[in-house]
Amino acid sequence: MESDLTFIGLFLQASFVVQLVMLLLMGVSVASWTFIFQRTKALKAAQSEMRQFEDKFWSGADLNRLYQELSARSNLTGMSAIFCAGFKEFVRLRKGNTAVNGIVDGTYRAMRVRMSREVEGLENHLPFLATAGSISPYIGLFGTVWGIMNAFIALGEVQQATLAMVAPGIAEALIATAIGLFAAIPAVIAYNRFSNKVEKMENNYGNFMEEFSAILHRQAVAAQHQQAS
Repeated sequence: MESDLTFIGLFLQASFVVQLVMLLLMGVSVASWTFIFQRTKALKAAQSEMRQFEDKFWSGADLNRLYQELSARSNLTGMSAIFCAGFKEFVRLRKGNTAVNGIVDGTYRAMRVRMSREVEGLENHLPFLATAGSISPYIGLFGTVWGIMNAFIALGEVQQATLAMVAPGIAEALIATAIGLFAAIPAVIAYNRFSNKVEKMENNYGNFMEEFSAILHRQAVAAQHQQAS
């Protein structure tokens, strides 16, 4: 009985439905941890990129030189990509002799579109973690209910029932709930943590867009005055 009450032994003794539930939940758990490690790495890289860009931007660097330096790179992401999208649109509209308000509005829209893409990339796989965290306990509970039901059906077929007879069936059923919680808890914690980080980064992107738009507005007004004089 001791060997039968090990995890492997209980898994092998479980019914096909309970085994299927366990395998499904273990697959969900593996996928969740894979996405957790991926998102951790991606968000750390995005935060590092944001800090490096802000250091360069607010150090008083020339915007044209900064744009040329960044645009020469491939696969721009984060705040650098937002800056390049906005400055490129700013230069294009200014060459077309667009009004100041039109230049600022067009630049802001270009940055807004790019920011949406960046935030969408940061939120990649977060819906899966939310889904895994919400449905895994119910999937595990289904396996538990099914296993206990089979255990009691088998118990009803014997003349004399003992605890030793019913214990393995109930134990193998409860493992499904345990695996469901094991899959759900890290997914919920990771989802809440990542969502909070993405929200903070989105706020930082939005604040940068407002500040950068104000800088470009001043440049556009100054350029217009120079042309008028």
